[in-house]
Amino acid sequence: MLSERTIIVNSNCYHGFPLEAAVEGIVKAGFHNIELTATKGWTEHVFPDQSFKRLVDVRRMLRDKGITVAAMSGHTNLMDSGRIADFVDNIELAHFFGAPVIVTSVGEAHIKDMASGGDELVASHIASFLPLLEDYGMSLVLETHGEHGTATRLRKITSLVDSPRVGICYDTANAIFYGDVKGCEDVEANADAIGYIHIKDKAGERTEWNFPALGEGYVDFPALLSTLDAKGNTAPLSIEIEFTSAGPANLEEVDQALVTSARYLEGLGYRL
Repeated sequence: MLSERTIIVNSNCYHGFPLEAAVEGIVKAGFHNIELTATKGWTEHVFPDQSFKRLVDVRRMLRDKGITVAAMSGHTNLMDSGRIADFVDNIELAHFFGAPVIVTSVGEAHIKDMASGGDELVASHIASFLPLLEDYGMSLVLETHGEHGTATRLRKITSLVDSPRVGICYDTANAIFYGDVKGCEDVEANADAIGYIHIKDKAGERTEWNFPALGEGYVDFPALLSTLDAKGNTAPLSIEIEFTSAGPANLEEVDQALVTSARYLEGLGYRL
């Protein structure tokens, strides 16, 4: 690969397992960076309602293990005015852990949206976060998800906000699952707005929940990453493995999938 990229593991790979198990698996697989998941109703590895003692213990554990918090998943419905204070809490939580990036979808990730709104409303909500993001030196990236399943769709919102602190999180499998994206055109057209990448594979039918270890699906990562390289995009790669709707059989399956993904990325020339 032409570019150097930070390689991260999304703790959501260990959905259904404790954060401690995720950290052990990440360390054993040879990684050094984590995207902590704080997604309401789904994976709450860390969350604003956890005790200060718990959060301090997690921060200490990560430090002792040599793991850097490179980002936080803080998915919140940004169309819902009633959820904006919750997202501000997630920004504060990300800052507590030293995360330079916070990831969110426009709608809820895994619970039902209680409100919806247009691009202008979402952009105004995001604009209200800018002073806090500026104070903390943090970026916010919107993930390709749900009805906002392509980078082209999300760019309509990021262009309205028009801030270097707000970009797109391109989820390589979500763009297929939700956005019906084929090939690299969506990435190529929006490479300058993509600030973060959920590198996730896709197997099975397009709308089948099947997201295996990297290299075990049909996403053309070499082509996609070469397209980004050619555009001078060096966004971090955050590994996300979500298996099938049945989930992994056990913790060992998650650990092995992460090792498989590590070897795949190393085969592409990346360093963990």
